[in-house]
Amino acid sequence: MGQIDSLWSPLWIGLYAQHLERWLAWFPRTQIHLVSGERLISDPAGELGKVQDFLGLQRIITDKHFYFNKTKGFPCLKKPEGSSKPHCLGKTKGRTHVSIDPEVMQRLRDFYKSHNQRFYQMVGQDFGWQ
Repeated sequence: MGQIDSLWSPLWIGLYAQHLERWLAWFPRTQIHLVSGERLISDPAGELGKVQDFLGLQRIITDKHFYFNKTKGFPCLKKPEGSSKPHCLGKTKGRTHVSIDPEVMQRLRDFYKSHNQRFYQMVGQDFGWQ
């Protein structure tokens, strides 16, 4: 098997510690709020509640604003008054993914492990990515 090319954009984009390090050169950590994509799927209202709190906004978005779309496998926003349809994630979300060789998956996990640990230390939160 070949080497992991960390400059390939689908891999490079996941090096969150490097991205955050650049942002921290300009913004204090207190001005940056991180949203968990996993929790946005499992508890969208709770995760958006944290965003509203961070921004100092009243919690207006709640569970009543979402429904789970079984076809996509993701929560969607219920249609607002006057809108013809609910808002769901785009066509690329909820699609069937190709099967990846377990050895390749392990190599990717090994590649990201130290980067993720550094990111967790920077933000004081373990997102549990494996």
